Amino acid sequence: MEERRNEILRELDRKGKVKVTDLSREFGCSEVTIRNDIKAMDIEGLLKRTHGGAVKLETAETESGRYSTESLYRNVAQKKQIAEMAYDFLEDRDTIIIDDASTSFYLAREIRNHPEKRIAVVTNSLITGNELAGIGHVELFMIGGYVTGHLAATMGDVAIQNMSKFHVDKAFIGVHSINFNVGLTSIATPQMEVKKAIMKAAEKVYVLADSSKFGGGYLSVICPTNEVYKIITDDGVSKENVSKAKELGVPLVVA
Repeated sequence: MEERRNEILRELDRKGKVKVTDLSREFGCSEVTIRNDIKAMDIEGLLKRTHGGAVKLETAETESGRYSTESLYRNVAQKKQIAEMAYDFLEDRDTIIIDDASTSFYLAREIRNHPEKRIAVVTNSLITGNELAGIGHVELFMIGGYVTGHLAATMGDVAIQNMSKFHVDKAFIGVHSINFNVGLTSIATPQMEVKKAIMKAAEKVYVLADSSKFGGGYLSVICPTNEVYKIITDDGVSKENVSKAKELGVPLVVA
């Protein structure tokens, strides 16, 4: 079911809209099953249900189609698992920064859906800002700057200067990879610089990284693994990586 729903979201990302009849034929299941999928995803805020199908959320795209939201739909179950654990680390009246990573977006959704904690949120992510705008228990601050990246976020000198004006209790960031030999890495220099600015603005930094992020190559190094408070990952992380983290004193938390 999870894979079928992820594929529906990928179809929406490619086409902008889908039909129940087409999806039923493609997946070899009943139209009732597809309608139930679409209904559930509409409730979760992943798409907009229409007569006979669904359309892509306006919050997940721009009119120009410039930004790709594909990363939001990869490893969704794991990202939600991590976001739920990250939410448990929040306390009522916390001040936090959420970056533009896809897993961070799911944390924003957890915050939106749980009014029992009042949170002040600073973010450079347009889709996260849209997710939290107008929510009664959230005090939202947007970081200005040049908008770029796959998930539409502010970066560059202006964003970094704006970020330096804030001081928060906790920050939640994503990473390109976790390499035990070199540290936490970013996909490119602009993202790395923003993440470093976020780290300077926060008392504690939590890294949200699904189990696919461990190992591999690296581009821009953000910091050593011991410079963050916690690294939260999902239960798909290998025993080897858990053991390595323990050996090196890496503050790994498995959701």
